[in-house]
Amino acid sequence: MKVRLSLPAPAKLNRMLHIVGRRADGYHELQTLFQILDRGDTLHFAPREDGAIQLQPAMAGVDHEANLIVRAARLLQHESGTSLGANIHLEKHLPLGGGLGGGSSDAATTLLALDRLWSLSLGLPRLAELGLSLGADVPVFVYGRSAWAEGIGERLTPVTLETPWFVVLHPGEEISTPAVFGHPELTRNTPPISMARALRGEAEQGRAWRNDCEAAVKRLSPKVAQALDWLSAFGPAMLTGTGSCLFCPLTSEQQADRILRRVDSHWHAFKARGCNTSPLHDALDIHDEMSLMS
Repeated sequence: MKVRLSLPAPAKLNRMLHIVGRRADGYHELQTLFQILDRGDTLHFAPREDGAIQLQPAMAGVDHEANLIVRAARLLQHESGTSLGANIHLEKHLPLGGGLGGGSSDAATTLLALDRLWSLSLGLPRLAELGLSLGADVPVFVYGRSAWAEGIGERLTPVTLETPWFVVLHPGEEISTPAVFGHPELTRNTPPISMARALRGEAEQGRAWRNDCEAAVKRLSPKVAQALDWLSAFGPAMLTGTGSCLFCPLTSEQQADRILRRVDSHWHAFKARGCNTSPLHDALDIHDEMSLMS
């Protein structure tokens, strides 16, 4: 296809994740710190005149219309009333069910890309509102900032975090989010803390950042438990989100390279740098500047 716009869909890490309650509708109340990474998927877009949404390649086990990318495009068509469509090609690098927000990030990139290609100019607040209907993590990717999040993850306050290097390790297993939130060992009553304390790396009783889902995920997956034990030898490793991916913050890229050389061949791992501004928004700024010059 003739590509008109190519954009990244970056991963995220939950630098901490506390579950502070459960709502009447069954959703869990969270407190978390999102940090964007400089690594993720890539999407290529070209507009169509006939209104069709074509996504390639097909994802195994995912129906075309159920894919978050297609759902995001359909939602934007319905919201705007446009008669345009799009050809979309996905370069998938992030693992499914890893807790890195890959599907949500793909959806956010689709909303922002088609908002430009279709000349809609809906603005970030409306795009984030639409994104929330697709998933709780979509708005943070739409706004493209490191953020303190509450509620189900949709109430966002931009923050500035340190931007260390990370090794991110996927032990080769997909974790079901409903299985995690339904697990009897899941902590659901962590006392809420202030954003200021969270940014200082403090939780109740002076403990460091943690993920309340970690114990349940380790029970669900001995592979994750084994990988976490291994990665913890190099630093304060922890789980991200409700998936199976683990991460360890590091002081240098060279340290990350040394760890990667020691990763078991049965695992998939990569290095990435933390960001406070999303590479997606950096790419959009460049696109907008070039469009003004042309």
